[in-house]
Parts: sequence; C-alpha cells; structure tokens
Amino acid sequence: MKIYCVGGAIRDELLGLPVKDRDWVVVGATPESLLAQGYTPVGKDFPVFLHPRSHEEYALARTERKTAPGYAGFVFHTAADVTLEEDLARRDLTINAIARGDDGVLVDPYGGRRDLERRVFRNVSPAFAEDPVRILRLARFAARFADFTVAPETLELMRAMVAAGEVDALVPERVWQEIARGLMEARPARMIEVLRDCGALARLLPELDRLFGVPQPLQYHPEGDTGVHVLMVLDRAATDGLALPGRLACLLHDLGKGVTPAETLPHHYGHEASSEKLARDVCQRLKCPVDCRDLALMMAREHGIVHQGMSLRAETMVKLIERCDGLRRPERFVALLEACACDYRGRSTYAARPYPQRERLLAALAAVRGVDAGAIARGVADKARIPLEVHAARVAAVRDLVRHEKGEGEGERGGACGSSSACQAETR
Repeated sequence: MKIYCVGGAIRDELLGLPVKDRDWVVVGATPESLLAQGYTPVGKDFPVFLHPRSHEEYALARTERKTAPGYAGFVFHTAADVTLEEDLARRDLTINAIARGDDGVLVDPYGGRRDLERRVFRNVSPAFAEDPVRILRLARFAARFADFTVAPETLELMRAMVAAGEVDALVPERVWQEIARGLMEARPARMIEVLRDCGALARLLPELDRLFGVPQPLQYHPEGDTGVHVLMVLDRAATDGLALPGRLACLLHDLGKGVTPAETLPHHYGHEASSEKLARDVCQRLKCPVDCRDLALMMAREHGIVHQGMSLRAETMVKLIERCDGLRRPERFVALLEACACDYRGRSTYAARPYPQRERLLAALAAVRGVDAGAIARGVADKARIPLEVHAARVAAVRDLVRHEKGEGEGERGGACGSSSACQAETR
C-alpha cells in the first residue's frame, strides 16, 4: 500500500500559497485493509476514509466511467490494481493532477508543473467533457488565480460541452455552490468572464449575460458597457471585503438594464423595478439562501435612491429605512450601503472618489433608531395613530440631523437628484 498527497495541496505548495486542506490517495489497498488499520468510512459514492488520528480524508485510487448526462452520471471503480496515474487521469486540470509520495518525490504525468509555470488551465484528458461541474470549477479557479489563462483546446472543449447541453443538466444547488465560492475569491469577475467566454453564462445566467454590449451614458459611466460595469462593481466588492450577500447583490443589481427599450438607450430610466424582478427570478432559480436573496432584491430596488442620499429629504430617508426594515435589521441596511458604495466606485476613474451618501444615511439610521417608539405609544390615546406618530417622530429626528448638517435655519435640501453624478448615473 502506498499513500500520496494529491491535488490542491500540492498545487498551492508549488505556487507558494498556504495549504488549508490535504487530500490523500491510497494505492494498492482495499476497503477491508483500511478498516483493519482503524480508518473510518465516510464515502457514499466511492470509498473515502478518515485517518484514525489526523481525521483527514483518504480515498482509494479509482477510475470512473460516464453513464448518464450531468455531473452525477458516473460509475466508479476502485481496486488494489488501480494505479496512481490512472487516478490522476480522471482529474479535471493538470495543475490538480500532481501527487507527492512519502519520499517527497513529485509524480506529475500530465505536465501540471509546466502549466503552473505558464499560468495555464489545461484539461488532463478529453474526459473533462464528461462532467459539466468542471466548467464551473475552472471558472472559480480563474477567480482565485486571476493571472491564469484557459488553454485554447480546453476552452474549445468547454464550448462544445455547452453546445451539447451538458451545462443544462446541472442542478441549481450545485450551480449556486460553485458560483458562491467563486464570488468569494479575490477576483470574482474572472469567473464571470470565463463562463461568458465558453457560453455557459448565457445558459446559467442569461439575465447577466445580456448586459454585455448594453451602453450607458459615458459622462456617468466612462466604461460605457453595462456588463463591464457590473464586473468592476463585483471586483470592488471583493476588494472591500464584502460578505457573500453583498457580492451577490453587486452582481445582480443592474439586471434591468438588459431589458431597457432600445429607443431610450443609453439611458435606463426606472431600471430598478425590472432589476428587482429579474434578480428575484435568478435567486429563485438558483435557490439562493434567504439572506443573499433579500439583500440582492433590496439593492436592485433601492440603489438608485441610495445614490441620491446627499439630496434626500428627511421624510424620504425615513421611508427608505422603514422600507428596508432598517430598524429591525440595521446590519442589512449597512450591507446595502456598502454594496451601493461599490456600485458607485465600480466605474472607470471613480475608484478613489468619496461616497458620503453612506455616512449620511448611517447617521439617519442612528437618528431613527434613537426614537423611543414605546414611549410615544404610551402617550397616544388613539392607538390607531401610533404608527403615524412614531413615523412623524422619526422624520423629526432626521430633520434635526439635516438642520445640524446645514446650520440652523438653512433647512433641508430638495428631494430632486439635482446635479449629483451618482444619481444621474443610476437613473439615466
């Protein structure tokens, strides 16, 4: 029996990156022999065992054969005579098909080290085409290793897989799992670019794919293209360290611009309503978690008004906070403002600009939360008037805040967007 460390751990070591998890392949063994040594079985589809001391996963060397469409249509074969090279041959990319034995010697039958040096994603064999999840995995790796490119023959293979309908056989839960992981990488826009290059984006997220080539007013969006803007916003969300709900919100916030009538282009008046509807469709189709869905819908609906934050009246700010359930869920309202800041700065030449809307609306939120609704309720005889009185007190608190900003007697700014570049960029 021989044991090899394989896959991502070797890849990351060779790249000089920290290793989080190690996977092991056992050659020349049987399930019975591992059980006799105290390993604990955990695999469902093929024999995987936990080491009796380290509790790391050890899998018996195996081969696999395609028997049905989709990522689940495989039959696995494990036996003591399956070689390490045969096990490595079933892996997706050459950079993930490198092993190291106990003696420290690397086993690299498919040129993984060469592709690491050249920064290339290359499929190990034509068997790559048998599992559509590999398209998603490669795209996710592109978000992590942003300086890698896809080998031309691998890209062509991916395109052929899409044309053959393999991507259509993916279940929503698996699609979401891979997309969510890719969104949390350092350059999530690269994942979207790779999916678009091979045609998978049009099948998985057609609402997003149609944004590419849609124009926007150049005076507010120097990058011009709506799809390019969304990718810039997404990468900004990664730079700013947003959590998964915020990154998904940035990805889906402008979907309505893909259905703007041609006669109004490059302006996108009122695109927020259609963006919310399309974002809801995507979240339902992918079965996104509730927290991700709720923030995505909120940003799609509200980002235009948030961008007007420096010119909003007190009444409008309070309605925004109430509509977003900011009193019960202040952390989600804060996440909305963070995502909107990424939207504003995700444009050519806008990266270093301030976004005072966030601080102003945070101050408004604090003022609203400072209102003692319970005390007001106790002092109102007509209980039906309690919501009106509480709302009025909230507006008064924010109005005081606005007066303090501008100086006593100067009053509030008007509710129109005025010359705010952020507002103009999101409503035209």
